[in-house]
This record gives sequence, C-alpha cells and structure tokens, in this order.
Amino acid sequence: MAGGNAIRGSRVGAGPMGEAERGEVAPRVHISFWCSNGHETRPSFSEEPGLAIPEQWDCPRCGLPAGRDKDNPPAAPKVEPYKTHLAYVKERRSDEDGEAILDEALQTLRDRGLIQ
Repeated sequence: MAGGNAIRGSRVGAGPMGEAERGEVAPRVHISFWCSNGHETRPSFSEEPGLAIPEQWDCPRCGLPAGRDKDNPPAAPKVEPYKTHLAYVKERRSDEDGEAILDEALQTLRDRGLIQ
C-alpha cells in the first residue's frame, strides 16, 4: 500500500445503501398539477392524515401557477407595467387641479421677475 488511508473516498456515515439501513419510507402520494402552458408536475406528498395538499403549485418548467384541474388551470398572474411619476400624479390629480397648480407656479415666477 502506498502510504494511503484505508477509507479514502468515503465519508463519515457512509455505508451500504438499502431499506434496512435507512429505515422505512413514509407512504407518499403523487398529485398532478397543470399550468396554463399544459405542463404537468407531479410532486409527492406524505399520506399522513391532517397534512394539507396545496391547491396550487409553481410549475418548475415555466414558473406559472399550476392547479389540480387539467381543464381549468389557474390564470397567469397579471403583471403591472412600470408606472412613471407622472402616471402616479395623474391618478391623484385631475386635469383642472394640474392647471391650477401650473398657473400658481407660473404666477410665482412672474412675481419674482424670472419670467414674463
């Protein structure tokens, strides 16, 4: 032997793999979920009573929500577009309010002699 270690390449706790070494596997149930792109996902859940199975699951292929009903999958979430500062201001103020604020600001500048 060339100055090596007898357990080289092994890790602590490594041993023969098998049911007897790991213990009994908990009973599992596979539930199908479908997204709006038609992808099927089958995660497994414990059959233990009292554990709730979710109504929706994220599709690992496209990221859309997936539901248990193949014919009526959940709709994709609505993505709100980016709003500018002006868009937020227009939500809060009417055109008449904007005109009044603009007239007031222009009058202030005229009073200071900055514009004519």
